[in-house]
Amino acid sequence: MTCPGAAFSTAADRDLRHDADARLAFAASNGISERWATARQVHGRTVVRVDTPGDAGEADALFTTELDLPVAVFTADCFPVTLHGSNGVGVAHAGWRGAAVGVVPALRHAMTNAGIAVERACIGPGIGACCFEVGPEVLERFPGHHSVTTWGTASVDLPGVLAEQLGDLEIANDGRCTRCGEDLFSFRRNATRDRMAAVAWLA
Repeated sequence: MTCPGAAFSTAADRDLRHDADARLAFAASNGISERWATARQVHGRTVVRVDTPGDAGEADALFTTELDLPVAVFTADCFPVTLHGSNGVGVAHAGWRGAAVGVVPALRHAMTNAGIAVERACIGPGIGACCFEVGPEVLERFPGHHSVTTWGTASVDLPGVLAEQLGDLEIANDGRCTRCGEDLFSFRRNATRDRMAAVAWLA
């Protein structure tokens, strides 16, 4: 997937949430600072504007208008979504709870209110409908996006939900399923504590 101004790590990059050396190497390979703005993710819809690196508190979406300030979220089945405009960039952590409460539209709204004309979006790897087995309490939150796993149980097409929420934006979709892809971290596959990073920056 080509997504200027964003990068999505894999298991080969190691756990960029906790491994400082791995983060330094990943940042260098993408030509960005290793000092990122991050948040303590809580599966909600809180959006924070940041202008310095470090912990921005409890939130599931960050955006900035600052050059040389990467913003990042960490995932291992939830979807990372980056939003890009000429004068700002944002990133959201969107699992089914975040998608249900509209964290991605909330990020776009906050960026727009800050004077950023959001032009395009990138959806990174996350758990696909092929593997996202859910119960009726989740299904009822996403009418029109029901699917079936490869083993025949009910699932939800979360990338389809997010694409619908992104509306008229140009979208690049990674398309890889974290549970299927052994080169990606997946909590559902093996309860890993490791996380991949989705990083966005003004390019």
